[in-house]
Amino acid sequence: MIATLRRNFRIYGAIATLQPKLSLAYRAWFWSSIVLNTIAMAIYVFFWQAVYAGQTTIAGLDMQQTINYILLAQIFLPIADGFLLWEFGYNLREGRIAVELLRPVNMRANYYTQYLSNMLAFLAWNIPMALVATFLFGLRWPTDLTTWVVFAITVVLGRTVLYFFDWALACVTFYTTEVWGLGVLVMGFGLFASGALVPLVMMPTWLQGILRMLPFAQVVYVPISLLSGIIPISEAHGLWLVQIAWIIGLSIFSQYFFRIAIRKVTVQGG
Repeated sequence: MIATLRRNFRIYGAIATLQPKLSLAYRAWFWSSIVLNTIAMAIYVFFWQAVYAGQTTIAGLDMQQTINYILLAQIFLPIADGFLLWEFGYNLREGRIAVELLRPVNMRANYYTQYLSNMLAFLAWNIPMALVATFLFGLRWPTDLTTWVVFAITVVLGRTVLYFFDWALACVTFYTTEVWGLGVLVMGFGLFASGALVPLVMMPTWLQGILRMLPFAQVVYVPISLLSGIIPISEAHGLWLVQIAWIIGLSIFSQYFFRIAIRKVTVQGG
C-alpha cells in the first residue's frame, strides 16, 4: 500500500512539475499575453465606468464592486482554462492517442494532475497582471484570511467540476474528425456563462438561475463572487454542496461516456 502511494506520488509529482516548465518555454507568448491582458483590463474598466455614468448601482452593485469583480475574474481566469477538448482532438489527428491510452498510468489521473498544475502555473504567470490591476486600476484585495481559505476551497472544487465536464466534452472527439468548431463554441459560451465578462447577478433572474447552476459558473462566478464579497462567505457551504454534487455526477457520467466513446477511436495520423 505504502509502496504504491510512493510510486504514484513520484509519477504524478513528475507530471505536475513538468507542466510549468513547458509553459515557461514560450517566453514571447508570456510577455505578449501580459501586454494584451493589460489592454483588455483597461477596456473593461473604461467600459464599466461608462456603464455606471449617471447611476450609482446596477443590480445592487456599485461601480467599485463591479470593477473589482471584473479585474479579479481576469486575473483568475486561468482557473477556467479547459484544454482537454483541444488535447484529445490534437492527439487523434496526430495519432498520439494510442500512446496516451497505452501509458502505464491512469489516464484521468494523469490529465487531472496536469489540470491542477497548469492552473497554478498560469496563475503565477498572472502575478504581473495582479500588480497592474492593483496599482493602475485600483483593485482592492480582501484582507480577511477566512475569505481566502473559502476561495481556495471553492476554486479546487470548481476546477474539478470543470475537469470532469471537459473530460466528457473531450470524449465527443472520438466521434468526429475536427474539434475546432466545437471548441470555439464551448469557449465562447463558457466566457459568457461563467460570469467572466459580466457578473451573473446582473442578468435576468430566470437566466441567472440557469447559469449559476452550470459547471462554468462553478469555476469563475462562484469563487470570484465569494472573493469580491458579492456572495457572503456564510453561503459557501451550500455552494460547496452544489459543486460536490456536480463532481460526483460528472465523474460517473464522464467515465461511463469515455468507456463507450473509446470504442469509436480512429487514429488519423502517426
